[in-house]
Amino acid sequence: MTLRGEVEAIIATPMKARRTLATGLGIAGLGAIAVSIGVALSLAAASALALESADAHAHHHHVIPGLTRTLADYAVPDVKLTRDDGKTVVLSNELDDGRPVVLSFIYTSCTTICPVTSATLSQLQRELGPERDSVHFVSISIDPEYDTPARLHEYGKKFGAGPTWQHYTGTVAASIAAQRAFSVYQGDKMSHTPVTLMRAKPGDRWVRLDGFATADQLLAELHGICTFR
Repeated sequence: MTLRGEVEAIIATPMKARRTLATGLGIAGLGAIAVSIGVALSLAAASALALESADAHAHHHHVIPGLTRTLADYAVPDVKLTRDDGKTVVLSNELDDGRPVVLSFIYTSCTTICPVTSATLSQLQRELGPERDSVHFVSISIDPEYDTPARLHEYGKKFGAGPTWQHYTGTVAASIAAQRAFSVYQGDKMSHTPVTLMRAKPGDRWVRLDGFATADQLLAELHGICTFR
């Protein structure tokens, strides 16, 4: 089977089977899939668009989008979220504490986009080495009614989240406000797309990567916008 075929087969696998596959592969396996997806992006983009028109949920289940990089300014709302350690915090304070930020939106029961994104972030942590202690990884749930702090804590452990990688939940309204602030709200968790955002420090513009970025690409972006001591 071709690389493109392998990637499409994984994404097209029924949900129950995908859960089994994700459990068996572990973080390292998911990281390898993430790299494969990155290589296959350009090959799959054209045919994926055709599939999308035929299936209302194709953009979640089948499309492998190409990676798009943009710079953007976002007004971070002062919404209250609950961190995976149970502490209630204000989102703007969490993002504006002076550290570089890597921001993602996930939900723990996702079996397609989110495990790949989280495995990539886990790999990025490892590749950063000691520099990871200076970077704040922020993952916000788009399914806050299900994703309790305890579930998010376990999810983080599964992907080897270090002390500077926190997961957040809250009310539905707070989650939607955060999603809208960063232009990732799709109206339905099944319609979400892979997006990673990063910023060197408060006041800087955000780097927005739409699509499946590899850990190496994220590392290069961080080194391009940050000066680590």
